[in-house]
Amino acid sequence: MTGVPASAAGGSGAKPVRGGKLGTAAVNQASLWNIANILTMVRLLLVPGFVLLLFHNGGYDPAWRSFAWAAFAIAMITDLFDGHLARTYNLVTDFGKIADPIADKAIMGAALISLSILGDLPWWITGVIIARELGITLMRFWVIRHAVIPASRGGKLKTLAQGTAVGMYVLALTGPLATLRFWVMMVAVVLTVVTGLDYVRQAVVLRRKGLAAERAAAAERAAEAAEEALQAAAGTTIGAGAASGAVAGSAAGAVAGATDVRGGVTDVRGAGADVRGTAEARDAAEAER
Repeated sequence: MTGVPASAAGGSGAKPVRGGKLGTAAVNQASLWNIANILTMVRLLLVPGFVLLLFHNGGYDPAWRSFAWAAFAIAMITDLFDGHLARTYNLVTDFGKIADPIADKAIMGAALISLSILGDLPWWITGVIIARELGITLMRFWVIRHAVIPASRGGKLKTLAQGTAVGMYVLALTGPLATLRFWVMMVAVVLTVVTGLDYVRQAVVLRRKGLAAERAAAAERAAEAAEEALQAAAGTTIGAGAASGAVAGSAAGAVAGATDVRGGVTDVRGAGADVRGTAEARDAAEAER
């Protein structure tokens, strides 16, 4: 119940790299049947077995409760090993991500409810722990779009305290050990509440940061879109001005051409008049002679 989905997949054929990073290729190549997933499945199967052993012979037989304690201890130990193997050897699968936290909460919830039914553990303790675990799970889904809430040291210590306390309650202890288990459980309850409140704080902060980042990204996209629209509008205006200038230039050229033609015609007419004047003057001079 560390809060970090663990089990995974392996079996791509390639030798796993110890301590390697979890990459997309590793996830895609993962096989369902690997040691991490098998340990998770074993833990899931131990849940009904643990309940049957605990309630066997009325639920108060010290021998059968010892067997139930062994099943509970194996389940808690596999929780440590499957997560370690999955993270170390890149054995991550979608099945492991879903099944690992379910197995964690199933074995702990089954133990707490069973002990409360037997009258060994107050119901309020069971209610506080289960409510915290379910609430944190929902909180993770609430912020998963923005960020992932990492498992803290306090959360790991809480898991250790819960496992130790519940294991002591499963055993038929008497005398000083029975008193000791009560105080161990109180420590587990305090850690449960404190770490739960810390997770809530982290979730609120992460969600606020995520929403702020989304708003900033939306504002930046809107600004870029507005700038592109302005540039497009400016380009359209410049194009229209250039077209108008071309039309005006063509009209001016046509007017100038027409003026040149008229000037040419006038020059031709003037030249014709000069020729006629010259001929008339020559004729007058010859008549005088």
